[in-house]
Amino acid sequence: MLQTFEAPHSNSTRYASSSAAHTSATIATAAGTPAKQATEMKPPNHHHIFIVTGPAGCGKSTIAKFLAERYDFKFIEGDDFHPKANIEKMSANKPLNDADRWDWLIILRDEALRNLKDGAKGVVVTCSALKKKYRDVIRTARLYDEDPDAAVHFIYLKASFETLVSRVGSRKGHYMKEDMVKSQLADLEEPDKAESEKLQDVKVVDVSGTPPDVQNLAAAVVDEILAKDGNEEKTA
Repeated sequence: MLQTFEAPHSNSTRYASSSAAHTSATIATAAGTPAKQATEMKPPNHHHIFIVTGPAGCGKSTIAKFLAERYDFKFIEGDDFHPKANIEKMSANKPLNDADRWDWLIILRDEALRNLKDGAKGVVVTCSALKKKYRDVIRTARLYDEDPDAAVHFIYLKASFETLVSRVGSRKGHYMKEDMVKSQLADLEEPDKAESEKLQDVKVVDVSGTPPDVQNLAAAVVDEILAKDGNEEKTA
């Protein structure tokens, strides 16, 4: 699937503190971000669903697997749930349209909720979620959670076109080609200020750094969310 690398052992990994810069959304960057030892996390007060998003080649699977392992959350590879017709279309180098994606997005939303119902501490899902309306479909998970305590968060992996094409080009036997990257970027609606500040469920992570840098930044995002959740429980 995506570019892979060996994740460091969770007991020895050091995580970057959150460094926020505002463009269209809050962006975590690797450059100049000091590292600190991760603190012990208490069980979350909510059922957390983390959606790792971005175009093909940004590193969704790698980062999502890392986060799932570190926090003992369930990992869901979104591409595994594409209907056969979608895979055949992408294999033929044909971009998916909105109609192709609706059922897939609903399936991913419901699969995340099913895993929470079955006892998962949290869920990490890979999904390109290129448009706001796609993210809105997954946001409805909180309406369908039986408790209802589902909290949906998006971690958008921001990458340059050159980075995406380089990573996709290094894959062997994968249906996603360079033209598909171009198509995805054409459809891409990056989280804007209104989405990130009004809904407050989107964080943007810059992936231009080294793999460990990106891991650190993604973990810092999750640490912040879980810490805030714990603080809300204390003040409740």
